[in-house]
Amino acid sequence: MPWIREDNDITPVGIFDYLCQHHQDTFKPSARRTLERRIANWRSVHGSPKDVVFLQTHLYGELGMADFTHINLGVSIAGEPLKHLLFHYRLPASGWAYAQVVYGGESFTALSEGLQNAFRASNGVPLNVRTDSLSAAYKNMSSREDFTGRYHDFAKHYGFKPTRNNRGVAHENGVIESSHRHLKAQITQALKLRGSSDFNCRVDYQTFIQNLIDRRNQRVHDKFGLEQRQLQSLPVYLSDNYSEHYVSVSRTSTISLKRVTYTVPSRLIGNRLLARVYDQRIELYLGLEQVMELERLYTRNKTERARSVNYRHIIDALNKKPLAFRHSKLRDDILPNDNYKNIWQYVDDSLSADEACYYIVKLLYLAHRHDCERQLETYVLEGIRQRQLPTLRQCEERFIHVLSTPPSVAIKQHSLQEYGQLFGAHHA
Repeated sequence: MPWIREDNDITPVGIFDYLCQHHQDTFKPSARRTLERRIANWRSVHGSPKDVVFLQTHLYGELGMADFTHINLGVSIAGEPLKHLLFHYRLPASGWAYAQVVYGGESFTALSEGLQNAFRASNGVPLNVRTDSLSAAYKNMSSREDFTGRYHDFAKHYGFKPTRNNRGVAHENGVIESSHRHLKAQITQALKLRGSSDFNCRVDYQTFIQNLIDRRNQRVHDKFGLEQRQLQSLPVYLSDNYSEHYVSVSRTSTISLKRVTYTVPSRLIGNRLLARVYDQRIELYLGLEQVMELERLYTRNKTERARSVNYRHIIDALNKKPLAFRHSKLRDDILPNDNYKNIWQYVDDSLSADEACYYIVKLLYLAHRHDCERQLETYVLEGIRQRQLPTLRQCEERFIHVLSTPPSVAIKQHSLQEYGQLFGAHHA
């Protein structure tokens, strides 16, 4: 009896195993159910008080809830498994929601960008925003309100009071947790009805999620209209929900950032750029001018490195020395997709080493210069299937569009009298 009186975590099964071990002659396996029932009855009558869930009444415009949730539904992008989270925001009074795909972890950047986009989508800011003690917003070092400086500044910029659940008590955020389950169930059903969990690109997947959310929000349209009137106005300017890093463009036309190597246009070689790193993109600045934007790539763990290579950034230089392709460390990444990898495999097997390099590099150069990447790969692969590899000359004739005859231009010859009138002269 002291066991169950002093420790609520001790289970009837644990007690029964102990009794069977030390009193084998007295206790038999068939008695376990009886022991479980008697302990449950004793705890109901004499046990310690239990936690109580208090249902809440939410006022319009008073509270927004935000959290991240893991999505493990076999989603892939162009055949590659997609490891990701969903940022999920909800106004519990009306039931309106917003969701955004997150490709990194629970970072401040992901949290602030998600909240900012949710505020803009709802066209307003609630008085309070509650999170589930997210590591991105809180240091999780003590019981005091230990907001990180960046999250505090973000909250001040948008004019809301940041609050959190007690650590380890997820049900205090029950509205968003319950909504997580319903949203995941809806995503699961939509994927089944779609017939595939594979998407062409990240944008297609985000659009798929957004369409689901829009349908859910349509059901609470009237309530949301009432809540919108109570939301605080948006600030004039967006917050700075990015981190900044200086990067140098190496002689290989690459930059290295957060364990990922990115190619950039070769004209930037030798420059020091400012990188503004968002959750899904990286903006690069030379001085005050934005020179390009990259899709952000994440490594699968903290020890590996990754590469994001765009052949268009370096193909002009490679076209001048195509034999460098064979032993380039970026060779497999330079080829834009599996079709071009298959073409390279074929020409590498059927042509000489130098001819194979020359062929694939000239093919990529043609695809870049004349914006015909997809059409060109289809044309070459069709020739390979017929065991007639198109020559580079045939590819150029098919995809380089040159006007056969120059356009005719009608030129009107003005009279001398008109020239005289132009300069103020008078002719008889």
